[in-house]
Amino acid sequence: MTTLSPQTATHLADASVLAVETQGLDRVYRRGQQKVHALDNVDLTIGAGQFVAIKGRSGSGKTTLLNCISGLDQPTAGVVRVFGDEIGAWSEGRRTTWRREQVGFIFQSLGLLPVLSAYENVELVLRLNGVGASERHKATLEALELVGLTKWNDHRPYELSGGQQQRVAIARALAGSPRLLIADEPTGNLDSKTAHSVLALFRAIVRERNATMLMATHDTLADDYVDRIINLSDGRIVGE
Repeated sequence: MTTLSPQTATHLADASVLAVETQGLDRVYRRGQQKVHALDNVDLTIGAGQFVAIKGRSGSGKTTLLNCISGLDQPTAGVVRVFGDEIGAWSEGRRTTWRREQVGFIFQSLGLLPVLSAYENVELVLRLNGVGASERHKATLEALELVGLTKWNDHRPYELSGGQQQRVAIARALAGSPRLLIADEPTGNLDSKTAHSVLALFRAIVRERNATMLMATHDTLADDYVDRIINLSDGRIVGE
C-alpha cells in the first residue's frame, strides 16, 4: 500500500475544491477621456488540477485576466476567488505574501538574473520566502531535476539555450510547490520542437503535482496539451 506524503495528500484533498472563480469581473482603463474595457463581465470557474489555455488576439484581455486572478492587478468591479479566498478583500501586503508562497509565475521574458547560475536563480525565490538552507537546497535541486537541468546547475543564463533558460524559469516557479501556476506566452520565443517539450513538461507537472495552471497563449501547439481552452475577445469569454 502506497503512503502519501503530507504534501501529496493535501494536493489530492484540494482536487474537489474550485481553484479559480470570477464573478462579474470588470477591468476598465482610462486613456484620456476614453474608457477601455480590458475585461467585461467575466464569469469563470476552473477546477483544481486543470491545465487551462486562455486564448485570443492581442488586446483581448488575456494578460489582464491572469493579472487579476493572481492579484497583480485589482479589478474595477467583480469578485475573484482563488481556492475559496476572495483575494480582492486582502491588503496588498497579504496578496504579496500569498503570491510569493502559493503562486508560480512563468513569463515569456523569463526574468532570470544574468549574474546568477541556474541554481542561484531558482534558490533565490526560496531564500526570499525565508526557507531554511537545508530545505532550500533540497527543493532547488528537486526543481532543477524535474525540468532536466541538473547537469547545468552552475551555468548562467547566457550559457544556456533558449529552451534551457525557459526550463530554469519553470524550475524557479515550481521550487516553492505553488498551488497555482500562471504562465503568460511561455512558448512565444521557442521553436516548435522546444515548445512541444515545454508544453509536455507543463502537462506532466500539472498531473504529478495536481497543480492548477493557467496559460495565456497564441500557440496552437498548446491545444493538444491542455484540458480546456477559454477564448477571449474584447474582454469577454466567447467560448471554449
